[in-house]
Amino acid sequence: MTGTGPDPAFLAVRGVTKRFGGLLAVNDATFDVGEGTITGLIGPNGAGKTTLFAVVAGFEKPTSGMVMLEGEDITGRKPHELARMGLARTFQIVQPFAGLTVRENIAVGAFLREAKRGAALEVAEEVATRVGLADQLDKPAAALTVAGRKRLEVARALATRPKLLLLDEVLAGLNPSEVRDIVPVVQGIRASGITVLMIEHVMQAVMNLCSQVHVLAQGRIICSGTPAEVVAAPQVVEAYLGHGAAKRLQGAAHA
Repeated sequence: MTGTGPDPAFLAVRGVTKRFGGLLAVNDATFDVGEGTITGLIGPNGAGKTTLFAVVAGFEKPTSGMVMLEGEDITGRKPHELARMGLARTFQIVQPFAGLTVRENIAVGAFLREAKRGAALEVAEEVATRVGLADQLDKPAAALTVAGRKRLEVARALATRPKLLLLDEVLAGLNPSEVRDIVPVVQGIRASGITVLMIEHVMQAVMNLCSQVHVLAQGRIICSGTPAEVVAAPQVVEAYLGHGAAKRLQGAAHA
């Protein structure tokens, strides 16, 4: 497990368990996210990844365990408090304000730190350029493609000026060329100094983007390591990847 040295991790999840009645969704999950990294959280559908995100981002309270950001206990804090502290997340189901333009949608996020409309709209323009939406600022959000909506979701989160960005399946539903186009956007976010934790099923993108990967299966972290280490781990092959995909990914890692 990473993060056992004397320096506290940027984000530290410690023994987080979340029950919904008789359902154990997350079971004693412990992992770290290093500052300035892109870290992956992968695993099969129903493994508890989005529930774990919801706990970290304050949308769910853990049944037990602790979440720390920059050494401060943030367990159970409300999402708006965490947003002010610099934690932002995207959602798997993208739901923009359909009646607003792209510019206005992004400005909604900017109002967290900007009191004036003009300043918020300026932030929206700058963020749109970063995510590749500069030429669609005056379009209604409802007119965007799936890929465009995914970019808008990222832009709304970025407009809050986060230190830590949680991306929940931002590549889901995209074709291979759209995935290739968004990968540099995520790399650019990290290059700007924002730490990224991402849930993702597109394993080739995980291999290209992430320096560290944690694998969740049946609510438990079953493996942590570099992408190459994780795709070679027998427990990950059995629980998630399957032998064919694992071989292809291992070949790509060594290419």
